[in-house]
Amino acid sequence: MDQAKGSQKASVTPYEEVLDALSSLITKRSRADPSIKGDRFDLLFDYIKILDLEEPISKLKIIHVAGTKGKGSTCTFTEAILRNCGFHTGLFTSPHLIDIRERFRLDGMDICEEKFLAYFWWCYDRLKENTNDDVPMPTFFRFITLLAFKIFTAEQVDVAILEVGLGGRFDSTNVVQAPIVCGISSLGYDHMEILGNTIGEIAGEKAGIFKHGVPAFTVSQPDEAMRVLEEKASRLDVHLQVVPPLDANLLNGIKLGLEGEHQYLNAGLAVALCSTWLQRTGHLEVANLQQNSSLPEQFIRGLTTASLQGRAQIVPDQHIDIERSGDLVFYLDGAHSPESMEVCARWFSLAIKEDSQQQTLNYQPQDDTRSSNELIQRDFGGRSRKNSTQILLFNCMSVRDPQLLLPNLLKTCASHGVHFKKALLVPNISVYHKVGSHALSSTDSQVDLSWQFTIQRVWENLVQGKKGVDAQSMDAVCEEVKDDTELCVKNCANSAVFSSLPIAIKWLRDYVQQNQSIRFQVLVTGSIHLVGDVLKLAKK
Repeated sequence: MDQAKGSQKASVTPYEEVLDALSSLITKRSRADPSIKGDRFDLLFDYIKILDLEEPISKLKIIHVAGTKGKGSTCTFTEAILRNCGFHTGLFTSPHLIDIRERFRLDGMDICEEKFLAYFWWCYDRLKENTNDDVPMPTFFRFITLLAFKIFTAEQVDVAILEVGLGGRFDSTNVVQAPIVCGISSLGYDHMEILGNTIGEIAGEKAGIFKHGVPAFTVSQPDEAMRVLEEKASRLDVHLQVVPPLDANLLNGIKLGLEGEHQYLNAGLAVALCSTWLQRTGHLEVANLQQNSSLPEQFIRGLTTASLQGRAQIVPDQHIDIERSGDLVFYLDGAHSPESMEVCARWFSLAIKEDSQQQTLNYQPQDDTRSSNELIQRDFGGRSRKNSTQILLFNCMSVRDPQLLLPNLLKTCASHGVHFKKALLVPNISVYHKVGSHALSSTDSQVDLSWQFTIQRVWENLVQGKKGVDAQSMDAVCEEVKDDTELCVKNCANSAVFSSLPIAIKWLRDYVQQNQSIRFQVLVTGSIHLVGDVLKLAKK
């Protein structure tokens, strides 16, 4: 037994050692957990002193972005624009989908493993040596924020673009005292258990990133949110401007790199942030632009080549026979608020309409782009004669309300003539208290599926209600529906609960093999973690 343990330990790679150390910093399952020892905001300044980062951080030329929806996309556009202007960029975003190194990007690429390991242990060892009961080790997100500061200062980036993790006022990125410019993307209802129950309270938390005299930009917001933003800006002598969506005509006929109409809002905000950053840092050669008349070539290149995994991303299942790869396609979007669910539904409806009209799909993989696009294109002729079936693959965190998310999804899809044949409901593979590919939740029958059954009841009630069926008869309907594969735990007329995501994917793949006259278009949404898990499995 001891020998087996020893060989297991010996097989752990240096990278897995880092992931285990990172996992040890995750002290609670929920970010709303009230037991927040080590989460006092002022502790961040102690950590920065321990790491000797005070002066280096003060020299960073930072763009700081908060918001409910679109802040990751805004940061992605911003980084791509400034990189195409010739600057050495650092981008810190969250969450990651497959590998934690995605959160730290240098010049548009995930930080390499060698540098990541070196910077990680530099920070971790110093903090371990110098923390105590009064100043405990930082929690997970605080640590990776500190790590981002270490990486960007040591790599001497020209610009550091920081996406707020949660809220703004007490977010760990808000230790920044003097950013060059701040941005607030679209605001909506999310993380209400932490940020407040009204849009005004949420806006107040996000506006916590405003700094005295530092210009800020936002997009059109609900009236209550805008009032709060303006009041906070006025108090700090912040010149706050509302930016319109980018005019598509400025892109010379090229599409934005990120898919969806809502991205023009984020692109407009990114252009304002970049042009202000350029002006305030003295780069006047690129800064003199009028958005309403033309965009510099570097801006157009950045906006049209930006890429972000898990947002309006289309991926054919690579497990299926290559000649039939288009018969199972995943449409991935990490939407998890009522507003973003509506945007996601609109994107999905239009994307599958494009597919059926045999137009080019905007597939944005990490690698091998050409072969994947060719693979989709090559099979269009054969697939165009097949019927398409839409499936929903869904999960959301238990702090979110499926009764707010799912009606928006159903209603928006229905308005475009899209109706799901089945909703597949699964727990996430990734678990909150572990980091890394080896941190998988149990796939056996012991996994707690009570939350998935709750989502199933909401879905069945919504769909049965649309069909005029008494919602109370749902359980009887569930009992009547048999699943010959015996893979799902509870099969209803319009939904099925699976004990794990891999089992649900197997069910889909088997179904595709058995129904060769149909192609399956699977919308994966509700959780960015679910999207990441599906990406891992679809690319296997």
